[in-house]
Amino acid sequence: MIQAVAREFADEAVRPIAADIDRDARFPRDTVRRMGELGLMGIAIPEAYGGSGGDTIGYVVAVEEVAKVCASHAAIMSVNNSLYCDPVAKFGTDRQKQRFLAPYASGVKLGCFSLTEPEAGSDASNQSTLAVRDGDHYVLDGRKIFVTTGREASAALVFAQTDRAKGNRGISAFLVEKGTPGFSVVKTEDKLGIRASDTAELLFERCRVPVADRLGDEGQGFKIAMATLDGGRIGIAAQAVGIAAGAYELSVAYARERKSFGIPIGQHQMVQWMLADMATAIEAARLLTWRAAWLKDTGQPFGPAAAMAKLYAAETAMKVTTDAVQVHGGYGFIKEYQVERYFRDAKITQIYEGTSQIQKLIIARRLLHGTSAA
Repeated sequence: MIQAVAREFADEAVRPIAADIDRDARFPRDTVRRMGELGLMGIAIPEAYGGSGGDTIGYVVAVEEVAKVCASHAAIMSVNNSLYCDPVAKFGTDRQKQRFLAPYASGVKLGCFSLTEPEAGSDASNQSTLAVRDGDHYVLDGRKIFVTTGREASAALVFAQTDRAKGNRGISAFLVEKGTPGFSVVKTEDKLGIRASDTAELLFERCRVPVADRLGDEGQGFKIAMATLDGGRIGIAAQAVGIAAGAYELSVAYARERKSFGIPIGQHQMVQWMLADMATAIEAARLLTWRAAWLKDTGQPFGPAAAMAKLYAAETAMKVTTDAVQVHGGYGFIKEYQVERYFRDAKITQIYEGTSQIQKLIIARRLLHGTSAA
């Protein structure tokens, strides 16, 4: 049912605008609001807190269907579900869930995840943003970059150092609402892909945040961030699978219609092999993603499985979209034919929420510690 709802929404509401919002880098407020009304912005969040009461499997199935049509919509959906609502649901107090979760899981408002800094990308523990305790408030100073939905979000999950001497054990997490004095959006990036999903730089200058809005205990922030990214990688894997599947479907349709040497190009063995490789890799990536989602839903360790899914799906998305452009030949290089957009959108899946190289480190460390990758 979730798959059918997401597919119908993507085909009827998103497909007609996907190329235009990409070209104009225009945030699709109306269709994002519609995603909330359909229950797609908090799929695994309990109904009591504005969500759909579903599970991770349902979430990844829906993300794939949306990403098949528009990766920008899928990115917005993924951040709100995985990187914002999920940690608030897991680590928030009842008060925090009422204020910072219910309106977001229902899609009335959007949340974002603010971890990355100029010197804290893959090395996420190298936080420069400071949060100094001042009575019943913290005073935040610092800046965050590459924040997906940062411009459009109503609240940000922000990570900052509360005790530098403790390293990553001195990082804490805070829920900060837009409109809080000292919190501003200073830049929106002009990007290669997922152009309709805004990516912003946030600045905190003497920004006072109530202690009551700290998520989790002081010093628990890095743990919250890493646990959140483990789950978020499942969503990015699903996004990558969707991008690959969308490009593949366009390639199959083109191979049936386009003729060369008097026959459809799909009858040429070289093209057939490319399509067969695409289909096989997509299916493998999809199953890895579903497996990671199932492990999360059943309460089993899922971090390495999520890393495997994200790694393989991202690499598959890049390879499939590259080959999709090749199948289309010169037309694949033209914006009128959609595969160039899929090609551009695929690249980010190898980078955000942990690069492909970082995923390999996560997998290898687990293997070298003498345990299975699962």
